[in-house]
Amino acid sequence: MTKLLLTSLLLLCATISTAAAPANPRSSAAAAAAAASFIKSSCSATTYPALCVQSLLSYAPTIQRSPKQLAQAALAVSLSRAQSTRTYVRALARFEGLRPREKAAIRDCVEEIGDTMKAMGEKRSGPRFEWHFGNVATWVSAALTDVNTCVDGFAGKALNGRMKSGIEARFTNAAQFISNALALVNKYGGH
Repeated sequence: MTKLLLTSLLLLCATISTAAAPANPRSSAAAAAAAASFIKSSCSATTYPALCVQSLLSYAPTIQRSPKQLAQAALAVSLSRAQSTRTYVRALARFEGLRPREKAAIRDCVEEIGDTMKAMGEKRSGPRFEWHFGNVATWVSAALTDVNTCVDGFAGKALNGRMKSGIEARFTNAAQFISNALALVNKYGGH
């Protein structure tokens, strides 16, 4: 009985591994290379092409050569970066000893990044994607403005320091991802 159970288990494992293995490794490699080439070519139209390629290559199996999937992946990466930035700014807001002007600037940043999240967090797939896709450029442009508004709130000598540098670095990085997403949306919006 144990031998039969073991044999059945081995057969099941063999069946699963055979089903999971690609039928033609060369065609899989060729598809992966084509997807990577498509991403690199598309990212050349962005302001930050190296960042674009680095952030989207892991999505190559999903993107393949689809402009729609490329734009959706770029938006997802931007949204993830915005979420990370929001977490960072919320943590800063809890620091003790902040000056009133710093608190106000951080509060504005939290609000701006919240607006960014709302603009970019809309569902962008399914049957209504085409309608949404037509508005994505507007939403992403607004998100980029929100990011820049936050950084502007830290202008002036009174707010110079590590906090300003940290916020500027995070928001600048988020702006780069958003800028790349906007470029790809603008490039492929009609496809």
